[in-house]
Amino acid sequence: MFLLSSMSLKQNRVAAFVSFVIACAAVATVVLYSIAPLLPDGSTTAIVLLSALAIVAEMLSFLLPKDASGSIAFIPYLAMVTIVPHWSACLAIALVKIVIESMREIPRIKAIFNVGQNALTFALAATVYRLAGGESMLLLPSHELAGLTVQVGLPALLAFTTSFIVNAVLVAGVISLSTGVPVSRLLRENHLATVGLDLLAAPLVFVFAWVYTAFGPYAAATLWVPILGLRQVQTINLELQRTNQELLELMVKSIEARDDYTSGHSRRVQHYAVIIARAIGLTEKEVEQVNKAALLHDVGKIYEKYAPILKKEDKLSSEEWTTMMEHPIDGANLVATMSRLHDIVPSIRHHHENWNGTGYPDALAAEAIPLPARVIRFADTLDAMTTERPYRLPRSREEVKAEFIRCRGREFDPSITDRLLASALWDVLFAEPTLSRDGLKLVRSVSAAV
Repeated sequence: MFLLSSMSLKQNRVAAFVSFVIACAAVATVVLYSIAPLLPDGSTTAIVLLSALAIVAEMLSFLLPKDASGSIAFIPYLAMVTIVPHWSACLAIALVKIVIESMREIPRIKAIFNVGQNALTFALAATVYRLAGGESMLLLPSHELAGLTVQVGLPALLAFTTSFIVNAVLVAGVISLSTGVPVSRLLRENHLATVGLDLLAAPLVFVFAWVYTAFGPYAAATLWVPILGLRQVQTINLELQRTNQELLELMVKSIEARDDYTSGHSRRVQHYAVIIARAIGLTEKEVEQVNKAALLHDVGKIYEKYAPILKKEDKLSSEEWTTMMEHPIDGANLVATMSRLHDIVPSIRHHHENWNGTGYPDALAAEAIPLPARVIRFADTLDAMTTERPYRLPRSREEVKAEFIRCRGREFDPSITDRLLASALWDVLFAEPTLSRDGLKLVRSVSAAV
């Protein structure tokens, strides 16, 4: 019943947010109409051609993390903002999006949001362009690129910046409402992946608009071919990143499949570790390092020598314990073979070190233990204490707190202990529903896309 209520609440929030976006898009279009009532000569041809190029780009969209998607349709859209900064151009952009969304098999609320956020994004961009003094590039007499840059460069830059920010915030906002993932994390994951393309976009859009106004629609259509090639390169890069992440997840699942009682362990430790890292004030870069290392902290257990030990329900013998103590080294050596993950190798090797130097495999102590490893030590212990085992029930929040205090300065970094227990995020570690034997659960009612 709680789960159903939670899903219904999220659906209501998403629906309210989508309605708000649609209303804002309507208001922005009316404002644009009031400040730009006239349609320049040649606008119809520009709108038709740029809409057609946008449809091609929309049909070649690529996937981003968290069920979002992206495309380079923003290039003809933004070109339209400088060439035809008029409410009719915004209407054309909305119609293009309606056509594209009608071709996709997606929930209706998601399609409505995509249309609304596109309309709002580019209506605001055109409004900013007009208010900053920008004129339709069709009306400007100079076809010199340098001259046009001086005349409309600043308004165009402000309009492009507005579109990127509004688009990013709206998409992150609706996905956050539907999944519970923080907006900051969504912005980081979805837009860091395309930051290179975004940096290139502003001058590229401006040049594309200049080519259209200076040399005509055929020249602009010809230029669109290499731009689509850039899109393909970006798509391949994103697909490689997604494949690498999926391979890591598959590796973790194959380890956990060997032991029913620790199924989902690595993903729960990852979840806890990220919360703890934020609770003690680590930077986003440090949090991301903790995130990756926590997911892979037990990857060394993939080797066959650990299989019978992981399946054993009785106490381990001294020889078995000696073998199990090798898994941090095996995991570190395995991850070290991946060039993109070299930075987390020490964290994986040392996640069983104790603050007082009695841990393994290298008996490191205090600050010599990598900070992510110290965070993972807390998360690993927390999951062990709160997961049901054949020989005991899960421990309560009070019992976990008492254990952290008892082992403060022995197993655990005393500074992290104090900051964690004093943080408001301490309660988040025990919030429901967060855990299951299959790992972290995220309730998704709507998946948003751009």
